[in-house]
Amino acid sequence: MSIFLWGVLPYITLLTVIGGTIWRYRYDKFGWTTRSSELYESRLLRFASPLFHYGILVVIAGHAIGLVIPQSWTDAIGISETMYHWGAAGFGLIAAVATLVGVGLLIYRRRTTGPVFMATTRNDKLMYLVLVCALVAGTVITVVGAVDPHGEGVNYRETVSPWFRSVFFLHPDIDAMSAAPLRFHIHVVIGMLLFCLVPFTRLVHIFTAPLHYFFRPYIVYRSRDVAAAPGNRPSRPGWAPVGVRDRDR
Repeated sequence: MSIFLWGVLPYITLLTVIGGTIWRYRYDKFGWTTRSSELYESRLLRFASPLFHYGILVVIAGHAIGLVIPQSWTDAIGISETMYHWGAAGFGLIAAVATLVGVGLLIYRRRTTGPVFMATTRNDKLMYLVLVCALVAGTVITVVGAVDPHGEGVNYRETVSPWFRSVFFLHPDIDAMSAAPLRFHIHVVIGMLLFCLVPFTRLVHIFTAPLHYFFRPYIVYRSRDVAAAPGNRPSRPGWAPVGVRDRDR
């Protein structure tokens, strides 16, 4: 079982994410969207969506730092394990609370707003279930580490991190991951399941960065001239300053 979970399943996950994303882009390019429901309800969404997205960005950044950067590197620049632990626990708890509150409000909004709930698919429900499970499992790990900073298996950079890096060198350190506590096993397995769902759900939009926003032309908005009746509005040059009436020019 350890060989399958920590030596085979990671590569199944990588193949699913890469192959599924290519398939989605090739055959469902127009479905590559979050299917925004802002049209149906915007008051709650305006608060819940930024809370969730900013929180999850901090969570992802924390995972990237903890899994990719070896402990020897942080030791070399003078960051002790105690400093690293309390920094990770502090920011981790804040990000976890923000993310959980945000996703909770999004689920509440989706369930209580009729048109939004009608547009919710089984695919969405499965995605939300796995996402919440992954967040809860990660929050439990953060809370346990904060309550008992010297407890057994708290320093995941001695177990989970070496295994994670070894996967990309095609030589997974199964023993290191097997030595991690059960709570890490649960979190990692749920995380891999979540990544397998990414190409086939609305989460695929995480691979889309709106870089074209930096290069697109300006959009010129013009206010409606209420003084002129429809059909009788005086013409104006194409690049006339906004808000300047014809008689003022």
